[in-house]
Amino acid sequence: MAHTVALLVSDQLPVFEFAVPCEVFGIDRSDIVDPWYELKLCAAEPGTLRTAGGLRVDTPYGLDHLVAADTVLVPGCRRTYQVEPPPRLVEALLAAHARGARVASLCAGAYLLAATGLLDGRRATTHWMNAPDFTWRFPAVTFDPGVLYVDEGDVLTSAGTGASIDLCLHIVRRDHGAAVANEVARRMVVPPHRDGGQAQYAPPVAGADPHSELAPALEWARAHLAERLTVDRLAAVAHLSPRTFARRFRDTLGTTPLTWLVQQRVRVAQELLETSEEPVERIAVLVGFGTAANLRQHFHRVTSVSPQTYRQVFRRRRSPVR
Repeated sequence: MAHTVALLVSDQLPVFEFAVPCEVFGIDRSDIVDPWYELKLCAAEPGTLRTAGGLRVDTPYGLDHLVAADTVLVPGCRRTYQVEPPPRLVEALLAAHARGARVASLCAGAYLLAATGLLDGRRATTHWMNAPDFTWRFPAVTFDPGVLYVDEGDVLTSAGTGASIDLCLHIVRRDHGAAVANEVARRMVVPPHRDGGQAQYAPPVAGADPHSELAPALEWARAHLAERLTVDRLAAVAHLSPRTFARRFRDTLGTTPLTWLVQQRVRVAQELLETSEEPVERIAVLVGFGTAANLRQHFHRVTSVSPQTYRQVFRRRRSPVR
């Protein structure tokens, strides 16, 4: 008997997150595994449903079929659904999970899962742009902004947009093994597994408000990243005691001065890897890590990939950064 995958369809459904499950689970691939999955498009609400791009979606199934499915996929949805999902939808998701269904969100679909309470006390992710809002709304969820997807067994979540592919292939890998997932990826002409996480795609951590008393010290630090920088030295530039500086730094930026320095050095290293021909050893000196080994260690911790991999993926033809 085919494994049933229910795809939740709400109005203004993102096209990409609709297309990926249809590609992975909706195409007959019984020549690889027989039986293949059975995909059911389940309406989350009455009336005519369209994607965010205006395409009308035929949804022959409803929430009762979603409750009975083996796997439930919850893609992104319009903001009103994220903030205040209908009680009937929340009840359906809880009922599906209670009867043993595997529930997985794609991108901002994590909001719906979090609203049900299924993510409380669990690791989860969603698009990096939603990180501040998501963590504020759902403090009981252990949010991981750097990964492509999180597998908590019966509940899974994926990062922004393109990570929908990674999660769907991961589900196939769990169900049928790596060889089958690799073959599906080959037919889709995508990598079966991507290195790193979404941290490599997110922009650098924002600095303090330009009118903040810390702003001059931060600008000075950015201009002197190649030098040995300490909290004492930064505090002196800010005309504050080290203890006061560290406290106000955390209150303003939500992190420590040394963690912020590492992030800034990695940011400049990213730009140099994209725009210059400088070897990794030279970049390590220019950004203040000193050695290539130190650069690789901190770079991988922040972006989840190596400097060499990052350069291969993001190399651009543009004027070098001064």
